[in-house]
Amino acid sequence: MRREEFEKSPSGEVVWTTDGAWAFAPKPLPPNLDLTPVVDLLSRTSMKLGEVAGLGRSMAFPYLLVRPLQRREAVASSNIEGTVTSLSDLFMLEAGADERERPPDTREVYNYVRALERSIKRLKTLPLSLRLIREAHGILMQGLSKHRGGTASPGEFRREQNWIGGSSISAARFVPPPVTHLSEALDRFEKYLHIPKSARPPDLVDLAFIHYQFEAIHPFPDGNGRVGRLLIPLILCERNILPQPLLFLSPYFERKRDEYIDHLFEVSRSGNWIGWVAFFLEGVLEQSVDTLIRLRKLQDVQVGYRAKVEGRQRSSLILKLVDSLFGRPIISIPMAQEQLGVTYRAAQQNIDKLVKLRILRCIPGISHPMLFRADEIIKIVQDSRVFTEDTQSR
Repeated sequence: MRREEFEKSPSGEVVWTTDGAWAFAPKPLPPNLDLTPVVDLLSRTSMKLGEVAGLGRSMAFPYLLVRPLQRREAVASSNIEGTVTSLSDLFMLEAGADERERPPDTREVYNYVRALERSIKRLKTLPLSLRLIREAHGILMQGLSKHRGGTASPGEFRREQNWIGGSSISAARFVPPPVTHLSEALDRFEKYLHIPKSARPPDLVDLAFIHYQFEAIHPFPDGNGRVGRLLIPLILCERNILPQPLLFLSPYFERKRDEYIDHLFEVSRSGNWIGWVAFFLEGVLEQSVDTLIRLRKLQDVQVGYRAKVEGRQRSSLILKLVDSLFGRPIISIPMAQEQLGVTYRAAQQNIDKLVKLRILRCIPGISHPMLFRADEIIKIVQDSRVFTEDTQSR
C-alpha cells in the first residue's frame, strides 16, 4: 500500500505495521457528510424499499418465497470471492445429492446460507454485535479446505496482519489496520451499531457507512467480504426496515464488482463518501425493483400451481407439498416424506402427481436419492437478467 495515496485522506490515518508496511486505520463512524447530493436518490430508494417491506408483510408464505432469494444471495456473494458453483448445485446439495459430485465450492456457498439463516434467528435473542458476527463467521468457514480459508480460525478475529490485492503485503493495494489497532477499531464499530436512532444518519446511508467500515477494518483472516455483505440484510431486519430478509445486494455487487471495490477503496484513499453512498443507494434501488418483480412472479407461479392442484380436488397434503417447493425447488421423496409426515409410498404418490401435472420433473442420472425439480421456480430465481420497471415509475 502506497503511503502517499492515503496520508491526506479525511477517512482515516496511515499507521505502521509490525510487518514493515503501511496500513490504513479508518476513523470512527459517522463521517461528517453533506447528504444534499444524494437526497433525491435516497428518497426514491427508501420509497421502493418500503414497497418491498409492504409486499413482505402481505405475503401469505413470506418465508417460503424468500428462501430461494437467500440462496441466490449466497451464490452471488461467494462468487465475488472467486467461488465456482451455481444455484442449481446448491439446491441439489440441500436436497441430498452426493456432495462429491457437486463443485467443491458448493459447500462454501451452503455455509453462507446457514450463517445467514442462523444469524436471522439469533437476532431474536441477541442484538447485532461482535459476538453474533463471530458466530456467523464460524459457520461460514466451517469445514472448508485449506485453500478456501479452512485454516482461518473460524469465529475468531485475526491475530496477524492481512491485506487486500497483491501477492504480498508490500504489493498490496490496501492494508487494513494492524492487530495492535484492531480491538479499538472493533470496539468503536460495535458501539456505533448500538447508538440511538436519533443520533444516526438515515438508515440506508448508515448501512453504506457500516458496510464500508467493516470492510476497511477487515477483522478476520478470511471471509470478510461475505460477512460484511451478510450484515446488510441482518441490519435491515434488526431495525425492522424489512419484516424478512427480502433484499440482498450481492447480485448487484457481483455485476459491478470492479466499481464496488473501487468505491470502497476511494473512501479510504480520498474520502469520497458521497460516491460510495450513491453507488450503494443505486444498488438498493435496483435490487428492490428486481426483488419486487421476482417475488410477484413467484406469487403468480404459486397461484397457478395451487389452481392446478385444487382444480383436481387434491388433498391438503399435496397443497402443502406444492407450497414447500418455493422454499426447496429441488426435492427428494424422503424430503417430501419428512415435510408431509407420511409414509414413503404416500410421499412418492404425491410427487408422482406433481410430475404428471408438469410442476415437477425427475432429474435424470441421479438415483440415490431420486431428485425432482420445479423448473419454473428455479428459472425465476436464477434468471441473470436485472428486472427493472419503467424509469418514470421509479
